[in-house]
Amino acid sequence: MPRLTEQEQQEVIRFLEADKPLPDKYRFLLFADKREVELVWNGKTNEVCNVVLPFQVIEQVDEPRAETPSDASLQLGLFDPRGRQLKGWTNKLIWGDNRLVLSSLKNGPLREEIEQQGGIKLIYIDPPFDVGADFSMDIEIGNDTFTKRPSILEEIAYRDTWGKGADSFIAMIHERLVLIRDLLADDGSIYVHCDWRANSHIRLVCDEIFGKDRMVNEIIWKRRSGVLAQSRQFGVMTDSILFYSKTNDYLFAPPVSRDGAQDYVEERFKYVDEKGRRYRLSPIVSPSYSPTLVYKYKGYNPPRTGWSCSPETMRRWDLEGKLVFPKLATQRIQRKQYLDEWEGRPIQSLWDSIPPINPQAAERLGYATQKPEALLERIIGASSKRDDLVADFFCGSGTTAAVAERLGRKWIACDLGKFAIHTTRKRLIGVQRQLKSENRDFRAFEILNLGRYERQHYVGINPNLREAEQQRQFQEKEAAFVDLILRAYRAERVDGFLTFHGKRAGRLVAVGPVNLPVTRLFVEEVILECRQKHITRADILGFEFEMGLFPNVLEEARAKGIDIAPKYIPAEVFDKRAVDKNQVVFHDVSYIEVNPRVKKNSVAVELTDFSVFYSQDSIANAESALKDKGSRIVVEKGQIVKVSKDANGIVTREVLTRQWTDWIDYWAVDFDFESKREIVRVKNEDTGEWEERWTGDYIFENEWQSFRTRKDRSLELTSIYHECEPGRRKLAVKVVDIFGTDTMTVVEVTVGGQG
Repeated sequence: MPRLTEQEQQEVIRFLEADKPLPDKYRFLLFADKREVELVWNGKTNEVCNVVLPFQVIEQVDEPRAETPSDASLQLGLFDPRGRQLKGWTNKLIWGDNRLVLSSLKNGPLREEIEQQGGIKLIYIDPPFDVGADFSMDIEIGNDTFTKRPSILEEIAYRDTWGKGADSFIAMIHERLVLIRDLLADDGSIYVHCDWRANSHIRLVCDEIFGKDRMVNEIIWKRRSGVLAQSRQFGVMTDSILFYSKTNDYLFAPPVSRDGAQDYVEERFKYVDEKGRRYRLSPIVSPSYSPTLVYKYKGYNPPRTGWSCSPETMRRWDLEGKLVFPKLATQRIQRKQYLDEWEGRPIQSLWDSIPPINPQAAERLGYATQKPEALLERIIGASSKRDDLVADFFCGSGTTAAVAERLGRKWIACDLGKFAIHTTRKRLIGVQRQLKSENRDFRAFEILNLGRYERQHYVGINPNLREAEQQRQFQEKEAAFVDLILRAYRAERVDGFLTFHGKRAGRLVAVGPVNLPVTRLFVEEVILECRQKHITRADILGFEFEMGLFPNVLEEARAKGIDIAPKYIPAEVFDKRAVDKNQVVFHDVSYIEVNPRVKKNSVAVELTDFSVFYSQDSIANAESALKDKGSRIVVEKGQIVKVSKDANGIVTREVLTRQWTDWIDYWAVDFDFESKREIVRVKNEDTGEWEERWTGDYIFENEWQSFRTRKDRSLELTSIYHECEPGRRKLAVKVVDIFGTDTMTVVEVTVGGQG
């Protein structure tokens, strides 16, 4: 061990007495013979999340594959009489923090299922680097566009990941890449998309985790076309894609460009035959030889020297109809060269032939960071085979999953944003419908939650503190957060309860976690305490609620004589002025009204009403902030209003949500709810074995849906008539609003009567 100077010894003592971490230089002075190249950042640790939380399947989506049970595919036992997939891999769309998702995939029971598919062969990630813009969404309301702010969970994720400087971003991506490496198959690879702001950091992290010798390529993608205006820098036109393999034995099919640039296709392949195939004409001898070609039985004279191909090849081409003979013997015989026969040009590491998504493209979904499908087609085609499993843990609008499905790959996709999950769901339903229309195979997919969440730190807990000090700091932060929410809700603090924090107008108030959705487990704990202490009325406040949570738990509570009202906490709680002026509005969870229609042995559902109470900003704030000739769209108490100010300072208001249907983006029906139990796999603490347990909930089997797209804003309000077995049954209807929040209701009907 190197000898420390007296001054260094005194410095170490001062740091230890102050209970502070030692500067980085002492790691090398105390514990290493020599300094090695290493990426170091504040708070660096080798600890990686190993939490295992059960995945709950809350919805299964599968476009019906057959109109009648007699379809041959049903005989194989792969599908039920409705055409829904029963066996084999089901694709996974997971809503949640990808740190917990990755840890649960790596260490939990789903790992075995992944390994049975051969492991994950390819992972593509495009982590957000710069902001709030990555979580905001432009939403079309009539002829106007409203920008939805990120959810509180997304803002906290941004603040914790990017808001504290480069070290917090590096710590985030480092831990996730370690988990990703451990999940990858031995012959798997990863592509990490990054821009100029983060590529140097990410490359060093990847070098440390995968090894410098595992870097296959740095790909440069020209993501912009045209010319950018410049002031004091060169226009930024490119992104980097870092391609790493887990081992030296990785999958790779060298990609080629068979059409090249668009002008190449148009100029070279400019003929079309009777079958619609594009081809070009090319001479079959070298231009250096005589243009007079031979083909004896066609009456042509042989050249003095050199064939470009053998006579046998020419005879074969002639029999295949690929030779075009000129009218004059002095002209060249030409061969039809079809596009699908052209070997193409090898793709290099500069990708300049994949254009960005233009504003009118059918695949454009409004995500600022959305990447073109052609880009993912090249990556997935190069580093995976048909039926391989690919994954994307920052899936955004779902491009990776959509391309993987079209290319016959299995997939896992994950995102923290509920709107991203909803956008991906709609996109994948569109892919299923397209593949069905083309008589091509496709797989069902499931939407999953993490069923239990560990209650994590609210904000700013110093990871360098001892565990006891961290716990004390966490309790202080949590108490301050609860006090803030109660004050905004105008509730008084109460003590002596396990789940309740306050009381207002005769109702007890439970405040959910700030950085996680309110889960079924949390609500069940509230219900249990209500029963134990004979509480009949309670409010549950949360920034978000777990998908599929309602209405089941509310019905269970009502059956036990407990009235529970879930309410959303608005972002305005963090605005001290709004709290002081009692301007914070806690809006109720939306509700749905439906009308079941029974016709003999068939049932349909009519959607008759949908009420929301969402707020984002206020009309008064917009009016005071607007400049002349300006306009602003706000949401106040369930109405979207455009506030405008003309050149004379006159303010006008225009309500954009003129009817309740304007709030609906998507709705779906399960015609036999409670027919499929929601099963989770948890570890038996006594035996250490994984066991299946029923959560008490049911999977929403998405059997029919209607939704809006960018090009088609229409919405059907009555489902198809669905034939079913006579008797009593429950129908479930799920509505997703324009902000991506889902609400569900369940109604009972009797099928088989006169209608």
